[in-house]
Amino acid sequence: MIQVTNLFKQYGELIAVDHISFDIYDGELFGLLGPNGAGKTTTINMMVGALSPNEGSVTINNEGFPTEPDVRKRIGNAPQSLALYDELTAEENLAFFGRLYHLRGKELEKRVMYALELAGLVDRKKDRISTFSGGMKRRINFACAVVHNPEVLFLDEPTVGVDPQSRNLIFERIEELKNQGRTIVYTTHYMEEAQRLCDRVAIVDHGKILALDTVENLITTYGGTSVIEAELESLPDESINLPGRLVGLHLRVETDTPLEDAMHLVESGVRFRTLRIDRADLETVFLNLTGRRLRD
Repeated sequence: MIQVTNLFKQYGELIAVDHISFDIYDGELFGLLGPNGAGKTTTINMMVGALSPNEGSVTINNEGFPTEPDVRKRIGNAPQSLALYDELTAEENLAFFGRLYHLRGKELEKRVMYALELAGLVDRKKDRISTFSGGMKRRINFACAVVHNPEVLFLDEPTVGVDPQSRNLIFERIEELKNQGRTIVYTTHYMEEAQRLCDRVAIVDHGKILALDTVENLITTYGGTSVIEAELESLPDESINLPGRLVGLHLRVETDTPLEDAMHLVESGVRFRTLRIDRADLETVFLNLTGRRLRD
């Protein structure tokens, strides 16, 4: 388990993380979702021991703080800013990070090959990182975080700027690691990533946690109503009590039970030319909680 207690970080007048607390369970894929500048990366940097908080603490596996050597060796970290050496090859980068965790000899070779396979880059292992595309660099950055076989994995915006193929491979590898029992902390501002991958999500903004729950519960609590938009074939019989607003042949219904209401309309004799149901999703929750104002 990871315990974050009253974590606070301030830079001059700017409060980056504002007294947040939460627990992450063993084997959980936990998401930190928020706009750019919300405090996600600062939180991650404190959780991995790269940044000291002004107040509060982080405890990992009930054993100590992430700055302690015995705790740190259990952590893998793929930072948002690529932590790679461009003049080294992919294989050399992985071997370097493996040695930092005291891997040697056959065990190091085995783990480097595993990480290359995880990144889908075995055939490019002798090539310098400077020759890699952005997606390939992201995949090696991710592989460097797992080369020493950590129990806890921190992934900070691991798919920023990557192509669809690299993004899908990273998703598949993350799901494999979760199925192996890893505890994973994942930051993103992409709704579809959090909705696909995460067991629970904390939505953060201005350094505070606005909501924390499963995706399903967040949508139920903060998503608002669903909307039925329909174009009717003809005006319905006056005896039919329509649940929404009819303008000409266009019907709009706001409802918590869209499928049931649509079926009820069909059973009542209403005939549709077109029908669309817009259901709340994590993006709706995100915008409802953080607002729609542009962030630059």
